[in-house]
Amino acid sequence: MANIRRVVLDVLKPHTPNLIEMAEQLANLPGVVGVDVSLKEMDQKVENVKITCEGDNINFEQVEKVIIMNGGSIHSLDKVSAGASLIEEVTTQQD
Repeated sequence: MANIRRVVLDVLKPHTPNLIEMAEQLANLPGVVGVDVSLKEMDQKVENVKITCEGDNINFEQVEKVIIMNGGSIHSLDKVSAGASLIEEVTTQQD
């Protein structure tokens, strides 16, 4: 089975933990070498964030567990990259 190297998630989370704390927790997972957490929208009680995790062998269940343990929920899995190397999306005429 090919290793998961990148996941991009649309997540709804409470204000606590903050973006820094969430990124640190995800970055400390085995197989994860980098994390980007971007705020998309803020409400009185929740934040909508885009989370990108990259690594050599990401365990999606562990990523999901960290998000859920912090009161978050995954709205969608927007992108997954797997295999020996990362392949970037290519623009085509249809785009």
